[in-house]
Amino acid sequence: MRKTLIVAAIFLAALSGQAQEKVMNILKTDGTSTQTRVADIKEINILNVDKTTMIMKGTNGAINRIDAENVDDISFSDTVFNLNSTGYRILEANELCWSEDRLLPHFLPPAPTIRSLDMSAASLSGEERVMFCTLQGIINRTRPRILLYNHNEEPQNTWPSAHSLKVVAVPSSSPYNMVKLFKEEIKGLVLYSNALTNHYSNLAVTIAGLDRLLPVTAEIRAKLVANGMDFPVVEDLTSLTMSTAYAVYNYLYNNYWSRCNHRLLISERPTIPYVHDIGAACGSACVWLDPRTATERSLLDKMLKDMTPGRDIVLGWYPEERSGVGEATKYGLSTVPADFFENTTVYTAVNNPVKIAPVPKRPKLENKVYATIYISDGDNIQYCQHAMAKIFEQSGRGKMAMNWTISPALADFSPMMLNYYYRKASTNDCFVSGPSGLGYAMPFNGLGSGSGTYYTSSGPTLTPYTKLTQRYIEKAGLRVITIWDNISAPQRKAFADNCPYLYGLTINDYERQSGRLAYTVQSGWLPIAPQYPCYRGDIDGITDFFNRDIKNFKGTAPMFVTGQADVWNLKPDQLIALKDRLDALSPGNVNIVRADHWFSYYNEAHHLPFNITLLQDMEITSSPVRTNVKFAANGSPSEGYMWISKTTDGTGWVQLDFKEPYQISRYVIRHAEAAGMEPQLNTRDFTIETSLDGETWTTAGTYTDNTAPVTDASITPIEARYVRVNVTNGGSDGYVRIGDIEVYGSH
Repeated sequence: MRKTLIVAAIFLAALSGQAQEKVMNILKTDGTSTQTRVADIKEINILNVDKTTMIMKGTNGAINRIDAENVDDISFSDTVFNLNSTGYRILEANELCWSEDRLLPHFLPPAPTIRSLDMSAASLSGEERVMFCTLQGIINRTRPRILLYNHNEEPQNTWPSAHSLKVVAVPSSSPYNMVKLFKEEIKGLVLYSNALTNHYSNLAVTIAGLDRLLPVTAEIRAKLVANGMDFPVVEDLTSLTMSTAYAVYNYLYNNYWSRCNHRLLISERPTIPYVHDIGAACGSACVWLDPRTATERSLLDKMLKDMTPGRDIVLGWYPEERSGVGEATKYGLSTVPADFFENTTVYTAVNNPVKIAPVPKRPKLENKVYATIYISDGDNIQYCQHAMAKIFEQSGRGKMAMNWTISPALADFSPMMLNYYYRKASTNDCFVSGPSGLGYAMPFNGLGSGSGTYYTSSGPTLTPYTKLTQRYIEKAGLRVITIWDNISAPQRKAFADNCPYLYGLTINDYERQSGRLAYTVQSGWLPIAPQYPCYRGDIDGITDFFNRDIKNFKGTAPMFVTGQADVWNLKPDQLIALKDRLDALSPGNVNIVRADHWFSYYNEAHHLPFNITLLQDMEITSSPVRTNVKFAANGSPSEGYMWISKTTDGTGWVQLDFKEPYQISRYVIRHAEAAGMEPQLNTRDFTIETSLDGETWTTAGTYTDNTAPVTDASITPIEARYVRVNVTNGGSDGYVRIGDIEVYGSH
C-alpha cells in the first residue's frame, strides 16, 4: 500500500429496481475480511506518521481505522442490490455498518422530509403499534423516513425540533397510508395470533426484522387488504401451539437466534413496542423473559452468553428490575433502560458530536460544609426523553446546584438529546452518569430477595464494562457515576484502572442497612462516597440525614455531605427548599455545590490529586489565538469551545498559572478528534513543561507524530506553579487546536 494521502469521493446514481455496484474487499493478515460498498465510502485517507493507518469515512458518518500492516490485500468486486423508487439501496439487517466502538449501527442521515404518525390519536391497538414500529425499523435502516409518536408526554415538536427534522404528518384518520408510502420495501407478512399468549408478538417482530416482513394478526392483515395492500404471508405462526413465554422464546432460540445479531438484545413487554424499531432495523431478537423463573432464566442466560462484554447491550426492561439487571450484569453486560424510548432509528442517525458545556470555575476551599444532591433515574433513556424534558423546565432549576443523572448511552442513541440539555443547562446544572456507567449495571444488590449478592467482579466481566463506560462517559462529558448499590475492592479497582475520566463515584447507603457505608479512596485518587440518604422522596428526610453530620460541624476543617433525591417525588421546585433548610442548620456555613466541584473540594481537602484547572484563580495565557484563550482549559473539548491558533504555521503555546505551587502528577490534553473533528487535525508534535517561577522550565513529556485524540499521562510528582503546552507541529491544515487541558495536582 502506498504511503500517500488518498481522497476519494464517490456518489451513487439514482436508479430503480436492481443494479450492480462495486464492493471493496479488505483481506487482513489474520485471515478475516470486510466488505464495504464503494458507494458508502465518502473518503479514504492514508495517514503516514509513526505507522501507516488507513482511515475510511463513510457517507453515514462512520469512521474506521485500520493499521496498514494488518492489511494483506484490497480488491474490488461486483454485487447485485435492490433500489427503491427514490434511488436508495434497500438494506437488509445484516448489511448495516456497525463499528466495534458503537452501541448502535451507523444510519444515513434522516431524509429531508420525515413522515410522522400519532399512534395514540389513531387509536391503534397494541398489535397495530407493534406492526408500525417494526415497519419504522425496516424502512429507517435504509434511510430514516418514519417518525412515530407513542408516549406523548412531552410536546410532540420537542425532539424533532432538537434534531432539526422537517416532519410531515400522515393523518391519524388514515394510519395505514403510512404503510402504503413504503410498501415497495416490504417483502411480505409474518402472520401470528396472541390467543394463546401475547409473546407471539415478540417472536413475530424478531422474524419480521430479519426478512423485511410486517408482523400482523388476521385482523391487521384484513385492514391492510382493505387499504389496497395484499402482501403475501411469508411466515405463518398461527398453527403453533406454544402457550408459555419459555416455549415461545425457546422456539425463537432454536430457529432464529443464529440469524439474529448478538450485539443488541431487545427485552421488552410484547404489548410495549417502543424500541421495536431499532430491534427490527438491526435484526435483533426480542424477548420478555423473567429471571425469577428458573427455565426462563436458563434460556436468557444462553442468549447473554452469546453476547460480548464491553460491546453489546440489552435494551428495554425486565419483568422485575433487580433480577433482570443483575442477570445481565453477571455476564458483564449493561442494560439500557428504554421501555418507552421512541424513534431510536431516527435520532441515532443525527450523528453530531456532543457539545459539552464549559464547566464553571470553583472558589478556594474553605472550612465549610460542602453539600451536593443527586436527582435519580437518569439511567433510563425513556425518562431522559419524556419526563425529564418536562421536569427540566421547572422554575426551580438553576437556583441551586443540582446533579442530574443522565445516560451516557445517549451519545449514540441521541447525541442531540444530550446537546438539548447542555444547551438549556445553567451553571448550577451538573450532569452525571446514572447507575452504573454505560447503561444500568448492578455490581452489588443490597435490596430484595437477592440482597447481599455481588453480581460481577473484576476480570472478564467487569473490566470490559468499565472500559466501555470510560469511552461513553467521556463522549457524554460525565465525570461522576452513581453506583447501585455498592462495590467491592476489586470492583473499585476496575473503575479506577479503566475510567480515568472520573472525578468520583457514589454508592447507595439505604437507611434500612445496618451500619453506614464508609467513604473510601481507590488507587490514591478516586473517591467513593456513600449517598446518605439514598433515593429519598422528602425534603425533611434529606435535611435530617444531612444534619446527622452537620450538627457536629466545628468550622475547623471542611465537611462533606451528599444525598440522592427520588425524582418522582422531589423535583427542582421542591428541592430548592433544601437551600434554606441547610442554612438554618448551620447559618453561613453550608455551600451546596455541583458534583464535579464537590469531588474537587473533597480531594483537595484530603490531599489527593484533583483537576487544578477548575480553580477560579488560574490564569491562562497563550500565543495569538482565533478563539477565546480561556477555551484551552474550560472543561469542554467541543469544537465551539476549542483553543485555535491564529496562524497556520503549525506552532502555538498555552501556559497555565495556578498562582501557587502544587505537586503535579498528571496531565490530559484533548485534541481535535476528541471534539468529533477529523483525526488529521490532532496536534502532532508537542511538549509539556513545568516551572516554579515561569522562567526555568522542565520537560514533563515529549510527543512526536501523535495521532491519538487524547494524551493522558501520569508522571512522577513534580512541584510546579506553571504548566505549558508547547506545540511545534499542529494539525494537517497548519492550525493548532487544543480542545481542553487538565492538570492534576495536590498540596
